[in-house]
Amino acid sequence: MSELFTEKTIGDFYADQVKAHPDHPFIMYPDRDLCWSYAEFDERTDLFAKGLLAIGVRKGDHVGVWARNIPEWLTLMFATAKIGAVLVTINTNYKSHELEYVVKQSDMHTLAIVDGLRDVNYVDVVHELVPELRQHPRGHVKSARFPFLKNVIYLGQEKQRGMYTSMELFALGETLSDEELAIAKSGHDRHDVINMQYTSGTTGFPKGVMLTHRNILNNGYYIGERQKLTKNDRVCVPVPLFHCFGCVLGIMAIVTHGATAVMVEQFDPLVVMASVQKSRATALYGVPTMYIAMLNHPMFDMFDFSSLRTGIMSGSLCPVAVMSQVIEKMHMPEITIPYGLTEASPVYIMSGTDETLERRVSTIGTGQPHIEIKIIDPETGEIVPPNTHGELCCRGYNVMKGYYKMPEETAKVVDADGWLHSGDVATVDEDGYYRITGRLKDMIIRGGENIYPREVEEFLRTHPGIRDVEVVGIPDEKYGEIVGAFVILHDDVEVTPEDLRDFCSDKIAYYKTPKHFFLVKEFPQTASGKIQKFKLREQARKLLGIPEPEAMK
Repeated sequence: MSELFTEKTIGDFYADQVKAHPDHPFIMYPDRDLCWSYAEFDERTDLFAKGLLAIGVRKGDHVGVWARNIPEWLTLMFATAKIGAVLVTINTNYKSHELEYVVKQSDMHTLAIVDGLRDVNYVDVVHELVPELRQHPRGHVKSARFPFLKNVIYLGQEKQRGMYTSMELFALGETLSDEELAIAKSGHDRHDVINMQYTSGTTGFPKGVMLTHRNILNNGYYIGERQKLTKNDRVCVPVPLFHCFGCVLGIMAIVTHGATAVMVEQFDPLVVMASVQKSRATALYGVPTMYIAMLNHPMFDMFDFSSLRTGIMSGSLCPVAVMSQVIEKMHMPEITIPYGLTEASPVYIMSGTDETLERRVSTIGTGQPHIEIKIIDPETGEIVPPNTHGELCCRGYNVMKGYYKMPEETAKVVDADGWLHSGDVATVDEDGYYRITGRLKDMIIRGGENIYPREVEEFLRTHPGIRDVEVVGIPDEKYGEIVGAFVILHDDVEVTPEDLRDFCSDKIAYYKTPKHFFLVKEFPQTASGKIQKFKLREQARKLLGIPEPEAMK
């Protein structure tokens, strides 16, 4: 097997791209006429990196980012990579309960935030969790709840109590010499952890997936190769950067091909369509619900998509009708579909640009280079024959370094021989095309967001009126699945589904909040006392009048 695409760190690789084409556009935001060349963005990230050094951030420190796809998100991503700090990406849909867990579990040193999203004011949440910000000078936070936390950065111009602003970071960067930055940039290794993303886990709480320079740079390259990206491509990225979809399939694929990132701060079908037209984008990313929102928009026909060629549709299975419309109406004959998981950096199976429509919608493509893939009998561990159901596993450069501070959980998914067990049931045909047919684990996938029932159950059990709860996925035409909760209340307690929804509203992300609460007296169980979740799913389907899955197709 030939060598990987690169063994460089992100900082060193980006420096080479700057030398190769300094004036080529790297980042553009068409909605605000903002554009930086590779050289301009290099200078910007160098300055921000010096600002981070000035407030005490060092190699290995964990720097969290809780923000929309703003320019400072990308600036922070490359600045931390250059000095060897670890970027901890935080889901923008999180609320106080989830943020508290991530900041604490990750031993976060510095947290960077924006003003908020939808009904969540991030500044208020952080002040509530870290009240010491109102008493201590910036850079000297001593939090009782978060002993590792030293700084909070507000990615904006407004001054917030106890927080640096991003403009102050740039100003502080001016006070450090280039020699100090050069020292901080040196001595990094491709196997160093550079990115940590939290993925929900069966333990009931998210786990920090540790990814290295080598993991995500190479994965991004081979993702770009399947799309046949070149320097001349402009890739529109309206998917969130906190997810692998944005920062690896998006930014790493773009930078490894010397292409241009066309950024959208947060998904809005009108803004995305306008950005594609204005930038003459050649590629577009999205989950099926995003494409559906654009196709069904009343102003769809007003926009010119003729520049598009390829892109990615990921996150959940794509209906045939939607894929056909994207190919025809959005001029994307070479659209691709990847499969993976955060622990795999994330993609290890992907369709190419010349697949038939049938293969695009019925398979997830073929294996990526330099990664071994096998399908095993989950009981025996033996490799199964073609067209036989089994657990999908992979091994290679792409496998995560592990879950942060969770060696036992790591060992459950990465075995002694280095195979990462996906928990997904799949088949592979004689031509090497893979199909996902089910899940060994009880994960719910709502519009591309992974939700583990255990995490939601653990949270709901903190409600004083709940004696027990079971969370299941319910079929849904728009999102694929939505969350449902079967709840047993304590005796003599009166709680309504609306009360339970209100209890969730300001503590957990909206996509994890059950759409339906069912108040019951007992759960269906096996003779040995194991809860039969499949019966609860069936019960929910009948209660809501949802037709059989076959009838929905």
